[in-house]
Amino acid sequence: MNEKKIRFFTEDITYRLQGKEVLRRGIVQLVKEKDYQLGAINIIFCSDMFLKRYNKAYLKHDYFTDVIAFDLSEEKKMISGDIYISLDRVRENAKMYHVLIKNEIARVIIHGILHLMGMEDSTDELKRAMKIEEDKFLSVIMSG
Repeated sequence: MNEKKIRFFTEDITYRLQGKEVLRRGIVQLVKEKDYQLGAINIIFCSDMFLKRYNKAYLKHDYFTDVIAFDLSEEKKMISGDIYISLDRVRENAKMYHVLIKNEIARVIIHGILHLMGMEDSTDELKRAMKIEEDKFLSVIMSG
C-alpha cells in the first residue's frame, strides 16, 4: 500500500505534526488488518470553531467535536476520505485524560479511519466496540 496516499494538512491554524511516518504506517496496518484497500486519505487539523461550523453545516450538530470523517470512497472495502481534527479538542482531551497529545492525535485519527470503514458510535454499545478497536490500534501505532 502506498503510504503517500495519506496526507496531512491544516486549515485556519498553524501546526507542524511530528511522527507522520509512524502514523502513516499505523494507518496502513489498520487498513490491511481490516481487509480494506487504501485510497486517498486527507487528515486536516483545524480549530474548534472551524470544526464546529462543519459539524453544524454537514451533520446538523451545534457543538464542538474532536473529529469528523467524510467518506469519499466509491468502492466497497476501499478507504478514501477527509478526516477533520480539532487541535483545540485534542489538546483539551489530552489534558483531561492525562495522555500525551501525540497519543490523542493518533486516537482521533484511528477513530476517523474506523468511521470511514463504517463503524458507528451512536450508542453506548457501539462506542465500547469502537473504543476497543481504537485501543488496539493505538498500541500498534505507539509501539511503531
